[in-house]
Amino acid sequence: MSAVFNFTFVPWFRSVAPYIHKFRNQTFVIGLTGEAIAAGKLQNIAQDLALIQAMGVRIVLVHGFRPQVNEQLAAKGHAARYSHGIRITDSVALDCAQEAAGQLRYEIEAAFSQGLPNTPMAGATVRVISGNFLTARPVGIVDGVDFQHSGLVRKVDVGGIQRSLDMGAMVLLSPFGFSPTGEAFNLNMEEVATSVAIELRADKLIFLSEVQGIRMDPSQPESEDNPIDTELPLAAAQALLASLPPPQRPTDTGFYLQHCVKACKAGVERSHILPFAVDGSLLLEVYVHDGIGTMVIDEKLEELREATIDDVGGILQLIEPFEKDGTLVKRDRTEIERDIASYTIIEHDGVIFGCAALYPYAEARTAEMAAVTVSPQSQGTGDGEKLLKRIEQRARAAGLDSIFVLTTRTMHWFIKRGFQPVDPDWLPDARKRKYNWDRRSQVLVKKL
Repeated sequence: MSAVFNFTFVPWFRSVAPYIHKFRNQTFVIGLTGEAIAAGKLQNIAQDLALIQAMGVRIVLVHGFRPQVNEQLAAKGHAARYSHGIRITDSVALDCAQEAAGQLRYEIEAAFSQGLPNTPMAGATVRVISGNFLTARPVGIVDGVDFQHSGLVRKVDVGGIQRSLDMGAMVLLSPFGFSPTGEAFNLNMEEVATSVAIELRADKLIFLSEVQGIRMDPSQPESEDNPIDTELPLAAAQALLASLPPPQRPTDTGFYLQHCVKACKAGVERSHILPFAVDGSLLLEVYVHDGIGTMVIDEKLEELREATIDDVGGILQLIEPFEKDGTLVKRDRTEIERDIASYTIIEHDGVIFGCAALYPYAEARTAEMAAVTVSPQSQGTGDGEKLLKRIEQRARAAGLDSIFVLTTRTMHWFIKRGFQPVDPDWLPDARKRKYNWDRRSQVLVKKL
């Protein structure tokens, strides 16, 4: 049992540790829905947030209270009313919201006071600071609907929040704001979290929500063929949002997406929609490469570029399994360092997922495309085609007429992309002298 644990723990921790380092001293704004608290998830979420903060992340937690207010209204025989996806807050609803906010703040602060039982962090109390950090203004009358005590964020006390974070505290915000005259307004949790993330220039905005994320095809039901889209570029998110009807309920596709888009357009690098129903979803999203929900990003995390000397270690790690199984000819570090300018890589969030090298033979007006590798995790996503296209561009820019590859196992992939098999005698003399006749690699050529 111990050997199995060691075998799984070591590679797991090695994969997680870089993210711990990456996110230290970054600021995350977490939007926690009232539904998550009503579902009994607060204790586990509080423990996960305590762990994340212990690893150096600065956290602002904004809680919602939609179901709690509705429960209070029902107890008073008063119906909950909404319009344009916003609660209409009359005097009774305002009283219910104040009662629900007070109760939830008590529960949240109590959850963070427990530390992590039966661990070295059992006494590590998370200091929680809350206060009047938000100035609000009324929604007013929209399309003939008077929203009464419902409000919008007018101003965020950035300095006050930053000072609290600098003290090592977690900042807790309720969806309430006050006017300069002291009038209270019921705010939308999602709007508060988005406004705070924008004003703080937060590194992440995360919604722990009722939904799993955005599916590859939002118009189709959940299935194995319609998984969660874990990475949604801002342009694609905007196009999707424009194609959807205005969201009214939290389960509507555009409800959380509209806030993610707003945050990313205003400079928040990444916004996330996570399911609170999955235990540990925060940890899975933040510290595991592929995540679990949908991440909206200002630009594609994947970058196709020429390699530098700093990429040698990543290239070696990528190609090593393929060298061991005989797919690639073994290359040592010295050789890759010497030829690093010949390599093109695909990097995803700091991890190299694909590479290829171009070795010109100018006298024959051709070049070899070598060390073509795509990680098993991203095979089938088009990374191979992107590498091939970039290598062709580099070859054309060098004034070459063709490129060729030597392969023992992937000839069909290259043939489908315009390569033609030729006899090894076709090779330029300099390359023919290095040809391994025992390996019997097939030579494939593509005219440019």
